[in-house]
Amino acid sequence: MKTRWIFLYAIFLLGALFLSSSATAQSQATELQVGVFPVAPFVMEKDGALTGFSIDLWNEITAQLKVKSTYHVVADIAALTDEVRTKRVDLVASPVFITSARDEEFDFSHTIMDEGLGILVRDTGGAARRTSPLHDLLQIFLSPTIFEWLGVGLLLILIPAHIIWFLDRRHPAGIVESERYFPGIFHAMFWAASALVSQVQGVPGQWLARVIALIWMFGGVVFVAFYTAQLTSTLTVQKIRGAIEGPADLAGKQVGTIANSLAVAYLQAHQVQVQEFVTPDLMYRALLEGRVDAVVFGAPVLLYYAAHEGSGLVRVVGPQFNTLPVAMLFPAESHLRKRVDTSLTALRESGTYQRLYDKWFGSQ
Repeated sequence: MKTRWIFLYAIFLLGALFLSSSATAQSQATELQVGVFPVAPFVMEKDGALTGFSIDLWNEITAQLKVKSTYHVVADIAALTDEVRTKRVDLVASPVFITSARDEEFDFSHTIMDEGLGILVRDTGGAARRTSPLHDLLQIFLSPTIFEWLGVGLLLILIPAHIIWFLDRRHPAGIVESERYFPGIFHAMFWAASALVSQVQGVPGQWLARVIALIWMFGGVVFVAFYTAQLTSTLTVQKIRGAIEGPADLAGKQVGTIANSLAVAYLQAHQVQVQEFVTPDLMYRALLEGRVDAVVFGAPVLLYYAAHEGSGLVRVVGPQFNTLPVAMLFPAESHLRKRVDTSLTALRESGTYQRLYDKWFGSQ
């Protein structure tokens, strides 16, 4: 009987040792390899440790999942996705834009937030940019506004010129010196152009042509006054607003962004001259040194920089655009994704997600 109890006790000890070793192996297996991309305010290094919205959020998730993490800081987005593709990391905790191309190759968590692109420019403090008078004059003559109004003016010259030529071409005291269309129409056009700027030196001889001429001269005064006011206001607004105030102003400008980011594809599709940078620090430095006219990247990132390191040096202009959801990135068919999604849902329900969001981006 005693031998039987000893035998059972030995089996119990062996089972305990087996369970202990299994638990240890499981604990080691649940240490996740997590890829991150350093960009404030999502991932930042401070005093040798990582901090930021994405780090805080992932720490809350690991606390729920009861797992440990080892962070892999990768300075390039392309290298980061390659880490996932080769499964050297289990996921990317930094927010990644969800696109159809990425969705075909990878898995995504529930949406963390909706993020649009923003535009960052140098802050001149409202000071007028110093340019030469010749440069300003050429800018006026080559502006789209003046070409539009010149087109309207040409149309307004051609219409009365043909009327005057038709009515006045045979009058002996008329302003048209030839009954033929050429060169008679040129005499009529010269008179109409002179009347447009209120410098006419004669009137048609035919009575109906005179009535139309008087009406046209009055209309010319109104047109010149309206044109001058419109051109002046347009150029004044351009001086106040600056060269770039929104996405429509980016065409033809030198614009910096992060290499292999979603902003690159957007800018290239809109015929913008793109300069790609590996890190945000290099991108911001190029803007401050004037090597690019603007920076286009995720709006929350640019807003954070403008409010902290770039305060007084840069400003964000225009609305967010090309808004897309961002999420954590997983290898295809990752068994971890559903557990992370469940944790994200719990964090939203408990208010933890909102607390972290308010900490880094401010309450809305």
